[in-house]
Amino acid sequence: MTAAQTQAPPRGGAETPPPSRWREAMHRIVAGNAIISLLAVVAAILVGSIMIAATDDHVQAAAGYFFQRPGDTFSAIGSAVGGAYAALFRGSIYNFNADSFAIGIRPLTETLKFATPLIAAGLGVGLAFRAGLFNIGGQGQMLMAAAAAGYVATTWDLPFPLHMIAAILAGIVAGAIWAGIAGLLKARTGAHEVIVTIMLNHIAVYLLAWMLATQGVLQAPGSNNPKTAPMAESAVLPLIAGPMYKLHLGFLLALVAVAVTWMILERSSLGFRFRAVGINPAAARTAGISVGWSYFLVMVIAGALVGLAGVSQVLGTEPKGFSGGIDAGIGFDAITVALLGRSRPLGILGAGLLFGAFKTGGFTMQASQGVPIEIVLVVQSLIVLFIAAPPLVRAMFGLPQPGTSSRRQRRAAQRRAAAAEGKEVSA
Repeated sequence: MTAAQTQAPPRGGAETPPPSRWREAMHRIVAGNAIISLLAVVAAILVGSIMIAATDDHVQAAAGYFFQRPGDTFSAIGSAVGGAYAALFRGSIYNFNADSFAIGIRPLTETLKFATPLIAAGLGVGLAFRAGLFNIGGQGQMLMAAAAAGYVATTWDLPFPLHMIAAILAGIVAGAIWAGIAGLLKARTGAHEVIVTIMLNHIAVYLLAWMLATQGVLQAPGSNNPKTAPMAESAVLPLIAGPMYKLHLGFLLALVAVAVTWMILERSSLGFRFRAVGINPAAARTAGISVGWSYFLVMVIAGALVGLAGVSQVLGTEPKGFSGGIDAGIGFDAITVALLGRSRPLGILGAGLLFGAFKTGGFTMQASQGVPIEIVLVVQSLIVLFIAAPPLVRAMFGLPQPGTSSRRQRRAAQRRAAAAEGKEVSA
C-alpha cells in the first residue's frame, strides 16, 4: 500500500476537511456575548422605528386609506422614520444644515459633554459588577460628590489650578466614602449591597436638600432658594475646545478613568482578585484572597469613579450653581451603560457615547420632527431588556446559542453517522 493510499480518507464521506480559521472565528463571534450588545441596540432601534411610525400624524392619516393607495402609507413610514433618525444624527454627530464646519460639529461636542458623567458613573457600576456587587447607589454617590465639590468650589479661596484640583479631589473622596459605607457593611455584616445603596440614595437626597436649604453650608448667601452660589472661576473645569463649545476638561478626565480602570482590571493583581471574587467568592477565599477586604476596596474605587461624574456635573456642566436634581438620573442610567458595555471599560466608553448621542439627539428629534422624547427613553429601556434576554436576541437574528456547533459541523456529523450506519448494514 502506497503512502497516498494510506492517507486517503475512507469512502462514503466519513471524513470532512476541517473548517477554515475564518469560519471558526465567525462562529466564535456570533456565538459570543459581545455581539448581543450590538444586536440589542439594533433591535431596540427597530422597535423604536415602529413606535415612531405609529405615533406620526402623516402615517396615521395615510393608514386610513391604506387599501386604496398602500404606497402612501409606506412612503409616510419611510419619511417619518428616516426623518427622525436623520434628526438624531444632526443633533448628536454633525449638523449638515449648519453654515460652517465649526458650527456643524457642535452637536458632537454636546454628545461628548453628556457622555462624560455617564462614562465615569458607568465605570463605577461596571467595576462593582466585575466583583460580583450591584452598585445601585450611583445617585447618592454623585450627590455627595457634588455637595463636597460644590462646597470647596464656593467657599474656599485658592488660585487656579489648586482650587480646581482641591474641588475635584473633594468630590472623588466624598463619592468613595459614601460607597465605602456600603462596602464596609457588606464586608463586616454581610448586608446586601443593593438594599444598603438604595437606602444611602435616599439619605443623600434628603441630606443634600438640607444642605441647599441651610445658610453657611451650600445655599447661596442672601437667597432663600435651594440652590448654590456659582462656582468660583478658579475651580471650574476649563473648556477644551474653545469658548464656542461647552465640552470641558471632565471628558478628558473620564478618558483617563477608562484607562485606569482597564489597567486595574486587566493588568494588576488587584483586578485579578476582584474578578476572582466576582466569579466565585468561596474559591477566592480558599485561595487566600480576603473577600471582605475586596468588597470594601472595590466599592471605594467604584464610588470614586461615580464621584468623578458628580464633579464633572458641578464644575463643568453646571458651574453657575446647582440644585437637588444635579444628578439628572445619571446614577441610574449608569447601570444601563455598564450592562450595555458588559462591564468592560472600553465597552462602557462606547455605551456612554451612544447614550450621550441619544440624549443630545433626542432633543433635535423632538424639536424638528415632533417625535416624543419619551421614545428615546423607551429605546434605552429596550436595550436593557434585550441585553437581559440573550436567547431572545439570538432567536430574533437566528444566531447559534453558546456552546452549540455550527451548521457545517452538524452536517458533517450527520454524514459521519449515515456512513457508519451504511457500514453496519453492509457488514
